[in-house]
Amino acid sequence: MRALTYYLLFPIIFLVAKSPFWVLYGISNFLYIIIYYLVGYRKAVVHKNLENSFPEKTAQEIKQIGKAYYQYLCDLLLESLKTTQWTEKDVKSRVTINNVDMLNGLYDQGKSIIIVMGHLGNWEWAGPCFSLNCKHQLYVVYQPLSHPLFEKMFINSRTKFNTKIIPRKNTLRSMIANKATISATALIADQAPTPVNTAVWMDFLNQDTAVFNGPEKIGKMLDYPIVNISVDRVKRGYYEITPTLLFEKPKETVDNEITSTFFRTLEKGIRERPATWLWSHRRWKYTR
Repeated sequence: MRALTYYLLFPIIFLVAKSPFWVLYGISNFLYIIIYYLVGYRKAVVHKNLENSFPEKTAQEIKQIGKAYYQYLCDLLLESLKTTQWTEKDVKSRVTINNVDMLNGLYDQGKSIIIVMGHLGNWEWAGPCFSLNCKHQLYVVYQPLSHPLFEKMFINSRTKFNTKIIPRKNTLRSMIANKATISATALIADQAPTPVNTAVWMDFLNQDTAVFNGPEKIGKMLDYPIVNISVDRVKRGYYEITPTLLFEKPKETVDNEITSTFFRTLEKGIRERPATWLWSHRRWKYTR
């Protein structure tokens, strides 16, 4: 049954991924109507998350952000499918990166780095852009899909342009094994931590929040510089990536300094462009 699902969906995915961008966004407009107006996918979750995060905003403002989020979510879904077929020309014409000299300077010093990101902007497009413009060997930490055929398809798309991937459970083991390589290991670090009893708690978007502090632990252990990467949508279908060096010497930081700095940086980005964060995720399902 799982294989049948794949073979039924694959031709659709292939045609969507091969479509020119103007067709892709036309499909996205139609998909938005279905998901927002007809299906109402997780609208209660999105509304509650937005209300709690922005208590200063009016009901009309919350509704407008919610609608903009669903429009962006549909774009993000189809842009992610596009990565299965896109080319180096697509990457270079659609995604730009700042501060490459800073990153390459760390490489020239022989320093591997840890990249911390949130689900803000198109994180799937950030990887290919980094690999095509920077000297570090990029490793992306990811959560494997349960469907083996879809897993294979997305592995192929994520490993284009010499990007390598690490299953989340193997993060530290792989980083130690690859220590001889000057690498950049990217972690999306704003998801709810599992198990929750290992969490650090802090105020994030006006809520008491359990946060994942794995990047801080690994950064201190290996003393790899911590770099935040933000992904800003310039306009529909175009993104700008900005790396910022948060800590060059993690071992010199105090407990939770790295984690809190990352979440403050992420929160600033979310407040500046709220429609492009993953509001349909049940981020606050845990209480202290």
